[in-house]
Amino acid sequence: MKTVIAGALGECVHVAGVSKFLRLAKQAGWNTVFLGPAVPPKKMLDTVRQAQAEADGDQVLVGVSYRLTPETGERLLGQFAEEASELHESGVRFVFGGTPPVVERAEKIGFFERSFDGTEPVEEVLGYLKGQTQEMREDEIPQTTVERIRWKSPYPILRHHFGLPTMEATLEGIEQIAEAKALDVISLGIDQDAQANFFHPERQDPRRTGAGGVPVRSPDDYRALYQASRRGNFPLLRTYSGTDDFIELAEMYVDTINIAWCAIPLFWFNLMDGRGPWDLEGSIREHQKVMAFYGQRGIPVELNEPHHWGMRDAPDVVFVVSAFLAAYNARAFGVGDYIAQLMFNSPAELSDKMDLAKMLAVLELIAPLSSPHVPRTSAEHGGTEGGRFQIYKQTRTGLLSYPVEVNAARAHLSASIYLQMALRPDIIHIVGHTEADHAATGQDVIEAASMARRAIENAMGQPDLTADPDVMARKVELVEQARVTLEAIKAIAPASVPDPWTDPATLAQSVSLGIMDAPQLGSNDYARGEIITRIDERGACIVVAADGNPLSEQERLEKYLS
Repeated sequence: MKTVIAGALGECVHVAGVSKFLRLAKQAGWNTVFLGPAVPPKKMLDTVRQAQAEADGDQVLVGVSYRLTPETGERLLGQFAEEASELHESGVRFVFGGTPPVVERAEKIGFFERSFDGTEPVEEVLGYLKGQTQEMREDEIPQTTVERIRWKSPYPILRHHFGLPTMEATLEGIEQIAEAKALDVISLGIDQDAQANFFHPERQDPRRTGAGGVPVRSPDDYRALYQASRRGNFPLLRTYSGTDDFIELAEMYVDTINIAWCAIPLFWFNLMDGRGPWDLEGSIREHQKVMAFYGQRGIPVELNEPHHWGMRDAPDVVFVVSAFLAAYNARAFGVGDYIAQLMFNSPAELSDKMDLAKMLAVLELIAPLSSPHVPRTSAEHGGTEGGRFQIYKQTRTGLLSYPVEVNAARAHLSASIYLQMALRPDIIHIVGHTEADHAATGQDVIEAASMARRAIENAMGQPDLTADPDVMARKVELVEQARVTLEAIKAIAPASVPDPWTDPATLAQSVSLGIMDAPQLGSNDYARGEIITRIDERGACIVVAADGNPLSEQERLEKYLS
């Protein structure tokens, strides 16, 4: 079996970097030998010779670390290289790790095949240990979402939203982000006219150009954005599913940017929230068609659904119900790889305990959908009986929760991601620390990704936050309450409806009747906006009566339940 031997050389006693390197080597399939601090050169070389004799042709890699004075390090490493030259010539590989000034000296010696100064992303070190070249090639880095998740595990892949008001600035920013190897996925933020009127230039307004993102106006614009990402660590691209001409947009995204995954809501992006031309029931039907389109092509689907309720101050139970309905519909319409979006801090006032409990309730409700023993609703929805439904967890910081002051925002980003890591997410959607002030530049994205990486690394050894008794009690409460709401939705459907949870008319009616409701939906032609919520002493968002007393879902929905 291939073996890595590593330690801090000479008088250097700093071994944190050595330990991390060996931990990554173990993940990459190497047998590891830790020599510890202050290892005399002779002891290290004797250990290497013994390992080489026992290797039986397998690879032997030696990790040498030194983090003290550069001048002293250069002399020590030069001597070490001379004494190790015979091993080097016989095929033993040597790699160096240290501070940037010592790395600069080490590289001048010309002995080590690779040096690391601690600024490299985790996946770059893992890539080296898995045999990838220093200058990453596109064929070495997975170019589908699921493959990339597996390649980077146990670390989550990183995503960030990016789109500036001009094509030129966005192209330059994508190149900058890719070269910095900051992200695994760049989510293209496109302007509102591109979302609603891409195929209708007659409906576009030049005065709105660049409003909300990059003004893409042709398939070639998308191809140019994709080409800008073909460098560095070759990040994947994805973008909005739009608010009209959904299938035409989906076909173009597959053709131009090799879209990493689709993101589509269930109840939103229509006349109800003012973001599209469709009425509520019609948009639900269209969104289901989009799910089926991507499902048939084996492309993952995310329903960016529950946080739209949370951002409108809906109670936690409605957030959980909407997350279940999203996953349920994705499965029913043929999606095989489902990305469950879990936006924390929505509403922003939630406590960490109650936020975590809400996400655990979502995961408990949707987990059974991945069982092959749960039949799909109907093949007519685009699915196949008993088809695969794999759930991937994507967490993110609340869009509306960031403070304006930049240092407070940086702290919020890091603290939120540390909490999110309790769920062991597959994807972290980084919401940049500049969100409350301005659209992120390329450099802003790189800085946000750096903070996120540090929070993730710190969290790899965190205690089990999900075991907290308050968290567990709230999770149980939410699961029980959500089942009441789901039954109420079933109860309003006519007997002729085979599956109310996927029936657009029933789902639309659940909103118009107020079963699915949020306080900020008042004065709306499609919703009630009559529900009253508040943050209770636990930090949970609950339903209350007009007098301020808490209401259970059974009490709130009694008239719909038999």
